[in-house]
Amino acid sequence: MSDSIGASAAPAGLKAVQLGIVAGFFTCLAYPLLTFVALPKLATTTLVACFGPALAVASFGLRRLLDWETPLVSSVLGTLFNALGGALFSATVLVQMAVRYFVGAEKVSAQVSAIWLGLEVAWDAYIGLGTLCFALAMLRHPRFGRVFAFSGVAIAVGLLALNFYTFPTPPSIAGLVDLGPAIGAWYLVVTIQMWRSLHWARTVEPFCNVMPGRRGDLGGIRSTRGNTRLAG
Repeated sequence: MSDSIGASAAPAGLKAVQLGIVAGFFTCLAYPLLTFVALPKLATTTLVACFGPALAVASFGLRRLLDWETPLVSSVLGTLFNALGGALFSATVLVQMAVRYFVGAEKVSAQVSAIWLGLEVAWDAYIGLGTLCFALAMLRHPRFGRVFAFSGVAIAVGLLALNFYTFPTPPSIAGLVDLGPAIGAWYLVVTIQMWRSLHWARTVEPFCNVMPGRRGDLGGIRSTRGNTRLAG
């Protein structure tokens, strides 16, 4: 029974990574389109509505790859924060679109605009925290390592610091740099690295397959490296 469960863990995990790659490329394309391109209403609505779920799927796939050999608390937190951030982004932009279509952009009150600004900072906070957690999880991962980790930490900390410093005014309006495109570029490179890591995932036995009496001890708690890391 346990052998059959372990045997199915690798294909299931690989499928999750593959779905994460597809969703990752979608989010990396959708975000700049929504930010810099004037799209028809139907296209904009579709991209916005799908962005949040796609970010959650992409984060889940990244977590499965980061946890391939060793489970990490930081990767779990990264998935949670990014999923919540994606939900905030979709909800905020859809509400903004609905209000503007019904009453017109010129009739939006200052109070309503202030609510939107607060929600946008919340989105930045969640995606910043999620990026920070994922970057920490990459530090000792054989397919990512220090370059991904340090660059991700730097961008995430910068994003959080700038948004908190200029709150409630967005950094770009306050005359400072907007690190949103840098976050998007970082995740694009991460998604490409996930795609390049598929062969590695096919040749390395996942943590789920480490059963009692096969490797390590403590009922399969140890990974192929003989230790367990619960944080990045």
